[in-house]
Amino acid sequence: MNKIELHKNDLPDDLKLGNIIAIDGEFMGLNVRRDPLCLIQISSGNSDAHIVQFDRQNYNSPNLIKILSDENITKIFHYGRADIAHIKYYLKTDTNNILDTKIASKLARSYSDNHSLKNLIKEFINIDISKQFQSSDFGGKLTQAQLKYCANDVIYLHKIHEELIKILKRENRIKLYEDCLKFLKTRVDLDLALFKDDIWSH
Repeated sequence: MNKIELHKNDLPDDLKLGNIIAIDGEFMGLNVRRDPLCLIQISSGNSDAHIVQFDRQNYNSPNLIKILSDENITKIFHYGRADIAHIKYYLKTDTNNILDTKIASKLARSYSDNHSLKNLIKEFINIDISKQFQSSDFGGKLTQAQLKYCANDVIYLHKIHEELIKILKRENRIKLYEDCLKFLKTRVDLDLALFKDDIWSH
């Protein structure tokens, strides 16, 4: 049974999450400047999800910001590019020490062209999760179904990342993955500077 807790504005002062956490965010859309960051959900990997619902007037979340910026805490995202951009724009902080299951999947699972989180959970955890609430309003009062959806986005990431790393090591692609992660923050900065196109293209 997954333990889901909703926190208003920030994480509690005494919460201990460990040194490797999974993180995801929910926004009002994918346009960073238009669509505010509504929630951040975090899992320690122990079937738990801590969901922070922000006061969008001030985004005063010092405990969360401290964790995000901490170089000694590893953060696992799935498509961190969007989350990290929203975090930087609304919480005014860099996210440090990042792993990303979508990047890992694209490098490891070249046998598939589907790298969605739903697909990865089905392949590695053997659970078929519902994405019914992927496009729903996270800006107001949250339903139990929405909270469960948010929790599903983080509670499996530790295990999925472990499995993808095994493939990357076996196929000698781990250095490529590590190099891609080094570029991720620059890619986010390009997004925030409104360079949406692939700058490597001709």
